[in-house]
Amino acid sequence: MSKYTKEQLLEEVEKEEVEFIHLQFTDIMGVMKNISITSEQLEKALDNEIMFDGSSIDGFVRIEESDMYLRPDLDTFRIFPWSGEHKEARFICDVYNSDGRPFEGCPRNRLKKIVNEAKEIGYTMNVGPECEFFLFHTDEKGEPSLNTHDNAGYFDLAPADLGGNARKDMIITLKKMGFNIEASHHENAPGQHEIDFEYADAITTADNIMTFKMVVRIVAQRHGLHATFMPKPKSNMAGSGMHLNISLAHLDGKNAFYDKDDKMKFKTIAYNFLGGLIKHAKAFTAITNPTVNSYKRLVPGYEAPVMIAWAEGNRSPLIRIPSKKGDSTRIELRSPDPSANPYLALAVTLKSGLDGIKDNIKPSNGIKNNLYDMKEKDLKDQGIDRLPTNLKEALIEFAKDDYMKEALGNHLYKRVIDAGIYEWNEYSKFVSTWEVSRYLRKF
Repeated sequence: MSKYTKEQLLEEVEKEEVEFIHLQFTDIMGVMKNISITSEQLEKALDNEIMFDGSSIDGFVRIEESDMYLRPDLDTFRIFPWSGEHKEARFICDVYNSDGRPFEGCPRNRLKKIVNEAKEIGYTMNVGPECEFFLFHTDEKGEPSLNTHDNAGYFDLAPADLGGNARKDMIITLKKMGFNIEASHHENAPGQHEIDFEYADAITTADNIMTFKMVVRIVAQRHGLHATFMPKPKSNMAGSGMHLNISLAHLDGKNAFYDKDDKMKFKTIAYNFLGGLIKHAKAFTAITNPTVNSYKRLVPGYEAPVMIAWAEGNRSPLIRIPSKKGDSTRIELRSPDPSANPYLALAVTLKSGLDGIKDNIKPSNGIKNNLYDMKEKDLKDQGIDRLPTNLKEALIEFAKDDYMKEALGNHLYKRVIDAGIYEWNEYSKFVSTWEVSRYLRKF
């Protein structure tokens, strides 16, 4: 049940003198879209009467099926703290068909469906994301460059970290938007940053990731910088990840993974959930790492995972089990990157974990060694497989896994594959600077 009523929101907008309201939704590729209305149209929006042309959104519907409606989630109402004299606010919306049914191609609707599947067996999913991004200078035309604003490294302080002021403003703005910020710091690469916010249920977390990206970009722009969530904007340095700290809770809110009597403090369902993630990791990588560029990050030597394995504390495998237990017992999935559609990424990871619980999947033993130092034969002997090395491989694995189709439904499943194949084909036709410098004189 919403904490707001329609009447309360109408009163709030009038009292705060909000002039413009943005009805936000996310397309299949994870790009935020919005329709802007004036406050005079708010009652119509709250009655779910705002319509848009779905055929204009990539991957939604064909032109003959174009009429769609936006249904605002009342709990997502926020006034933009940067809006100045003419106040602006937003709602995050679900997309519905003209016949009143939830649109199956709406990523938020799909995540809700999988969340409800978990509730049917007594669980909710909580997620704490670790979102990394780069800040680059813009040129005289305002276009982004690849010139970083600093030469700082991991956890460096000002004055080396010249993006500190921008990051402070981002945190202040996020707090005004209702975020509880847990930590922020400079990351490993020059110009790279991380801001961590408090965990929440899966739908709230996906909403928060989309809002986070919007705020970071807007604040960066006001500092004359460009913020990018591209996984690997520059060679020979670390890429940006979006680690997901995942746990299940009982419907009463208690952590469902913690068992004080187990050696690793894990209940059986935690092991099962972990087993489901391991089983489907190759397939869901097409969703958690959806671009050609994603796989430039998933290479040895830059702290990103390459091998499908798990460990306690050890940061080299796909999944790490953090040492803090009790209510903080969780699984850290380290492969996702911030180009992923958060609704779809959480849908496929939750569905994979639920498969592990349903089929009582037990993961293989955890790894104690640094996987980057292990030889190929040792990896093979221990049954440790690799993540896909490029988008094409990931799409092949995704298409082979019937559980992914069940997770996303026919509409999203087909369009994810179509979009991925199109991107791969476009990339395959492109002649890069690397190829020219390597082959032009040689041959």
